[in-house]
Amino acid sequence: MTVTMRRARADDADFLVDLTNDEGVRPFLGPHTAVDRESVLGEIEQSEREPAVFGRFVIEVDGERAGSLGFHVVSERSRIARLERLAVDPRFRGRRVADEAARLAQRLLLEELDYHRLELEIYAFNERACAHAERSGFVREGVKRNAYLKDGEWVSTVIFSRLQEDASP
Repeated sequence: MTVTMRRARADDADFLVDLTNDEGVRPFLGPHTAVDRESVLGEIEQSEREPAVFGRFVIEVDGERAGSLGFHVVSERSRIARLERLAVDPRFRGRRVADEAARLAQRLLLEELDYHRLELEIYAFNERACAHAERSGFVREGVKRNAYLKDGEWVSTVIFSRLQEDASP
């Protein structure tokens, strides 16, 4: 199995809309996730226009679309980027596709784009994603208690980071 990651293109829009609206994916994504075709196309265009500060990517397994992830700059001066929206199509789960995609994203951001710090924020109820972050080399920094109103309930998030000086991804 070969996992690759590439920048999303306009012809990926329908796949990305279907993925983010999948009932097994949507509950774990943040409220600002693009879920309609027009918004997804706008993000793809921004990713093409500003590749060093914003990215939307498609994860492929043996050439087949299998997931997505993104990033945006939190601080240009301090070279901090936030990874977001990691989602794997249910057909590809259980094969560590997300782990390999995270390593590819880390190489791109830490080595090629020279970011100093990568950050993640994961809903605390998403135990699978928290375990994935730790397997992928991120360090748990803390919890934002009852920070966000989601579906009528306050939920906490877990903050993770990975620094350029940490072991190679």
